[in-house]
Amino acid sequence: MDAHDVIVIGAGFAGLAAALDLTEAGLRVVVLEARDRVGGRVLTRVLPDGTQLDLGGQWVGPTQHHVQELIARFRVDTYPSPEHGRPVVEYEGRRLTEPPAEVAALRERLDGLSREVPVDEPWRHPRAREWDTTTLASWLAAHAQDPAAARAVARATAGALLATDAGEVSLLHTLFYLASGQGLDMLAGYAGAAQSHRVAGGPQVIAERMAAALPEGTLRLAEPVRRIEHTSGGARVLTDLGRHDARRVVVAIPPVLAGRVDYSPALPVQRDGLTQRMPAGHGLKTHAVYDRPFWRDQGLSGISTSNDGPLTETADNTPPGGPGAVLTSFAYGAEAHRLRAMDAAARRRAVLERLAALFGARALEAREFVEYDWSAQPWTRGCFSGHPVPGAWTGYGPALRAPVGVLHWAGTETATRWNGYFDGAVESGRRAAAEVLDPGVSR
Repeated sequence: MDAHDVIVIGAGFAGLAAALDLTEAGLRVVVLEARDRVGGRVLTRVLPDGTQLDLGGQWVGPTQHHVQELIARFRVDTYPSPEHGRPVVEYEGRRLTEPPAEVAALRERLDGLSREVPVDEPWRHPRAREWDTTTLASWLAAHAQDPAAARAVARATAGALLATDAGEVSLLHTLFYLASGQGLDMLAGYAGAAQSHRVAGGPQVIAERMAAALPEGTLRLAEPVRRIEHTSGGARVLTDLGRHDARRVVVAIPPVLAGRVDYSPALPVQRDGLTQRMPAGHGLKTHAVYDRPFWRDQGLSGISTSNDGPLTETADNTPPGGPGAVLTSFAYGAEAHRLRAMDAAARRRAVLERLAALFGARALEAREFVEYDWSAQPWTRGCFSGHPVPGAWTGYGPALRAPVGVLHWAGTETATRWNGYFDGAVESGRRAAAEVLDPGVSR
């Protein structure tokens, strides 16, 4: 048994950020991580030829100030996302130079509504209950004249941002998420926006340098937490390898995993109910690797959006100077599940055939095809992040960040800015650390 001031559960960006602030304040901290690595929902694979593939989260933007501070502090290199040509906008089987006017109008209307939502307490908006019991799909059906426009906005919003279907997320959460990320253009954009840059060596480099900055012995990998016994005076955390005592605990794992820990006494009804109502998204990300970026020969950027078919969007993920060229594809919601139901060979064929329809027959000639399903990972169970189901914001929202005695909650799902991103995770860890250091801090 080890005694500490604080136990941090989870060594993703949130847990590591909390641990850094707490140890730098002089507290004795232990970080318990179920995986055999740090980084949480980031994972970088380098192919034998040196091509970098980011299997999880990958992009950083200039207005994500928390993560930019870490990039500067730990001297991590970044590089601009490639944009060497024009994007492909496929709409109802047609190639367009930009989305139709009605799609743009629906996006603008959502952005306008999002500016009304208080990101700290979205449940307090005067129309919160109405918006929380209205799905994004039903709102779009009521406000779009053309069902194709509704489908396009649904795929680009519920899909590309939340990795789910528009019928599974409320209008209120959609608006909160847009407000948290400074609007649809910022969330979906590249240069100057959320997809502006990638991290040399992968974002896992940032997490590894954060971990290396912790005092020796702070981090314990491959030690899953099974039970938390808590009183007003402290907590005991039981793992597969032993037990740890502390005055306070920061739980910095996704709600879907936090809800699987055994608590004694049981969590309050509101907090327990929240964990049952924040499932993770279920996107599927695949990488097709080629000898060279052939799409640029056609003046194409490798970026595409489609309002139909298995792939909602693609991106050129070719590292500077290669050596391999990479087209990364994203499927969301029901389309992701359809791909999961296929065997590996059929899934590869379905993705490459779709890429060929978008970028030409040479897309069929991928020399490698790499996929990584976060929904199948026991210590993740989905991506990009968790989201409250319809009705959960107004029914359970106040329990999202509120400590339960000596237990504090972190993770990108609890962030008010850049929710769902690295930056939101770092913000949440720092907020939880501030609560530990000053229990009277505003939450």
